[in-house]
Amino acid sequence: MAPKYPKHCCILLTLLLFHHPSSSSGLEPQRFGSAAAAPSPDSEEVADQVVKLLQSADTPRRKLLQTSGAAVSFPPLKVLSNGKPCIMFQARKLSLRYERQKQVDLTERAFSPHKSMDTTQSVCRQDRAMLVMRFGDVDDLRGLSIRLQLSNTFYEASGQWWFSVDSISLLYNVSEEAVFNASEVYAPSTSSYHCTHVSSLERYSALLQPHSEHARRWTITFTDFQIQAFNVTSGRFSPVSDCTTFLTPAILMGLVTSLILLLVLAYALHLLVHLKHIERDDERKAHIYFPQIPEQSEHCCMENIADKDIA
Repeated sequence: MAPKYPKHCCILLTLLLFHHPSSSSGLEPQRFGSAAAAPSPDSEEVADQVVKLLQSADTPRRKLLQTSGAAVSFPPLKVLSNGKPCIMFQARKLSLRYERQKQVDLTERAFSPHKSMDTTQSVCRQDRAMLVMRFGDVDDLRGLSIRLQLSNTFYEASGQWWFSVDSISLLYNVSEEAVFNASEVYAPSTSSYHCTHVSSLERYSALLQPHSEHARRWTITFTDFQIQAFNVTSGRFSPVSDCTTFLTPAILMGLVTSLILLLVLAYALHLLVHLKHIERDDERKAHIYFPQIPEQSEHCCMENIADKDIA
């Protein structure tokens, strides 16, 4: 099959032929020695146009190979204490929405290395930590900031320290605040916590619960949420403690369905075994031996009965 060339190539070939006439024409080229071999200024301009057209023709093809709307993964956000990182936080996407208004994407503002995130109000202690991300004015929100409260507790039952995200707060317009209580967002202090979605939406398990009626108007979602606030070493996340559990709604429904099927199967087996017992009882009754009474004894008995009747 012959290769297919775009229309740009035909146009380029026409331009090249137009600016480079063949020597077989009726006009004899002028001879200027070695200078005749050098390209003319017009041919250089044509070559530049050729390169630009080829690049412009190739650009749409490259765009088609790219995934539209794909989120860019940025490096984790680090909070330093005494020159060493004490809090590390990362998310592939961070979005907010107030009621039915337009969704606000804060991913690039929070994690892009080209934009400096203000985390100067963050606090790092042995048993408490607070990550404060100040975004400034975002759309209609003035002085927007997100605050994550974390705690580190020792549990004697497990014999180790566990850290947890206690709450996530949205502060904006100087005095307004929306607080979300975090549930089941915890991990050993020697690990980092990761979850595919930490959100206030029910379809993402709603790990963030609104603390007040005002907070119910907001939805906040972290995608590929990962955080570590204690025992941060070498500026890297420790081994991950994932939030994935086996008792998801789909798996739970599957388990309930399987249990019902097992009960039906057990009941059917019980009926089958009971029917076999009935058949065996019938067979035993059919083979029971009844001894026959001898004729003499029967004759004697008949005579005795007759004598009694005569008497």
